[in-house]
Amino acid sequence: MQARDRIADRYELTYPIGRGGMGQVWAGYDERLDRPVAVKFLRQMEVPEDERDVAVKRFRREARVTARLDHPGVPTIHDLGEHGDDLYIVMQLVQGTRLADLIAEQERLPVAQAALIAVQVCSVLDAAHAASLVHRDLKPQNLIVATAGVKVLDFGVAALVGPAEASRLTATGRTLGTPAYIAPEQASGEPVGPGADLYSLGCILFEMLTGKPPYQARNALQMLQCHLSSPVPVVTDHRPDVPDDLAHLLLCLLAKKPDDRPASAADVLRLLRPFAAEPDGSRPTRSDATPGPAATSTAAQWPPRNLSELHARVRELAEHERFVQSAEVLEQALRPARNSEHWIGEQAVALRFDLANVRMLAGDYRIAERGFDSLARDLARLGNCQGVAEQSRRQADVCRVALGAMTDAEVL
Repeated sequence: MQARDRIADRYELTYPIGRGGMGQVWAGYDERLDRPVAVKFLRQMEVPEDERDVAVKRFRREARVTARLDHPGVPTIHDLGEHGDDLYIVMQLVQGTRLADLIAEQERLPVAQAALIAVQVCSVLDAAHAASLVHRDLKPQNLIVATAGVKVLDFGVAALVGPAEASRLTATGRTLGTPAYIAPEQASGEPVGPGADLYSLGCILFEMLTGKPPYQARNALQMLQCHLSSPVPVVTDHRPDVPDDLAHLLLCLLAKKPDDRPASAADVLRLLRPFAAEPDGSRPTRSDATPGPAATSTAAQWPPRNLSELHARVRELAEHERFVQSAEVLEQALRPARNSEHWIGEQAVALRFDLANVRMLAGDYRIAERGFDSLARDLARLGNCQGVAEQSRRQADVCRVALGAMTDAEVL
C-alpha cells in the first residue's frame, strides 16, 4: 500500500497510521462523500496459512461487532470489502492521541484526568456488555483520547458471551489479548466474561496513575504468571496522593477472581464519577494530532519543503469539490507550526487563510468563522499583513451571515 492508492474506486489512501503483524491502518479519503476515513487492512498473505481462516473471520467479526455498537465512544464503521488479496474495513478517522502516547508524555496523569478517561471507557464497556460483547484486548494502545471523548478501538478479538460463547474465535493453543493487561482467567485459557474487561481497565487505570502497568516481567510467560499468582499491587504504594476510595476500587478491579470484581461496568462508572470532575469542569486535554507521521512533527520541521506541491494539491482537490480532503491536507501541513513563532509567519498565515476558505466552501461555517477571526486577531495584534486581516474579518462576517448571526446589510 502507498499514498494515493485507490480502494474500491472510492477511497484514496493518504498516509499510514499504524502497522501490526497482520495488516495496516491508513488515513484515507472517501471521494463520494467528501470526508476523511480510516482504512484498516488485513494482509492475508502475511498471515500464516494455518491461521488465515481464523484471522479472516475475526477481521469480519470486528467490522460487524463495531458496527452494531451505537455509542459515541466507538468509531463508526462505514464499509467492509476486499481489495485484491486483502480485506479492508473503512471507519471513522478519529483525531486524537493514543492513551499510550499520552502516558509516555506525562508518565503520571492527574487523578481527575485518569478517572475521567476511565469513566468514558466504562461507558463503552457498559454498552458492549449490554450487547453481550466482551472486548478482551483493552490496552492504552487501543484507546484514543479525542476532543469529543475517548474512543475504544480494535474489537477484533471481541467474543460473544452467554449461549454464543461456544462460537468464539480462538486460535488453538493461542491466548488472545495483551500480556500486560490480560485477566487471570484469560491468561489461563478459561472462558471470559465482562469481568475480564474490568480487570484490563484496572490495569490501564493503574498505569495512568503510576506510569507503569501493575506487573513487571521479563517476558510474556512471566507476565501471565504475575496476573495469575502475584499479589495485587497497591496503587498508593507508588502514588500516595491517590484517594483511598479510588485505591480500593483499583484493588477490586485487579482481583484474581471475576466474582471478586465489581459486578458491572455501570457499577465501576458510578464509583469512578466522583473522582472524574476536573477543577474547571473540563474534559481531559489531548494533543491536537492524528496518529501517524504527521503527529510526530515538530515546529523545527516548518515550513514544509514542498510548499508549491502542497498548494497545487490543495487547488486540485478544491477544483474537484473535495473540500474536506483539501482542508485535511492544509491542517496536516499547519500542525507543526501550531504553538510556535511560525504560526504567525507569512507562509503559515497564507495557509491558515486558505484553510478557513476551504472550510467555508465545504459549508463548515462555524469552523471557518473561528479560523478567520483567529487569523484577524493575530495579525491585528502584530500590526502586519493588514490586507489579509481585513479580508479575514470580511470572510468571518460572510460566515456569520450564512449562520444567521448577521444580515447582508450589517456586513455592508
